[in-house]
Amino acid sequence: MAQSQPYQPLFLRLSHALNAVLILGALVTGFLVYDSYDRRFGGLGLTQENRQFIDIHGTFGFFVLFAYIIFAVYSLIAGRKRLIQKNTFQSLTEINKPVWWYSLLRISNTLALIAAAFSVISGKFQQENWLPNGEFDHLWYYVHLIAWVIILFSILLHVLMVAKVGGIPLIISMFNPKYKPQDHPKLWLKNVRDWFSQLFQQKM
Repeated sequence: MAQSQPYQPLFLRLSHALNAVLILGALVTGFLVYDSYDRRFGGLGLTQENRQFIDIHGTFGFFVLFAYIIFAVYSLIAGRKRLIQKNTFQSLTEINKPVWWYSLLRISNTLALIAAAFSVISGKFQQENWLPNGEFDHLWYYVHLIAWVIILFSILLHVLMVAKVGGIPLIISMFNPKYKPQDHPKLWLKNVRDWFSQLFQQKM
């Protein structure tokens, strides 16, 4: 794999970092909530029942909603090449070849987006009193748990595939503060218009 440091758009770096911090915070606090009240599928017993964990988890979920929408729109328009393509699953037959690793990376990216959407949606349909009242059998609570597991799995797969595909240079490129003139924040609104214009032209 190439070892030269690739360039990542500034908006991608910032939105990716914001979503990573918020989703990791939601994952950790979500586990603490589960570990405090449920533990039917295993747990660490690190905490006792505490409503503050629910409140903190809900706060992370609130901010994840807005950050996720922005990142999802960007990913589906400007970053769609990083998601599943028409030939992605067909490429999985090329085991241990570069295209195979890239396909796994695209799958992990897409899984994370889908799972995050289900997590946010299911979280909005839950009630804060369910777990304190011992009500663990609600459908939306199960959907939320499953989404949590898928997000965790997709993040781990994403990190592994990034390390495999691009190695240290790719990881460092996500933290590089430098950006090209065409990536200046003043041009973001124009870029958004261009993305939507290209999207509509492709559909016509």
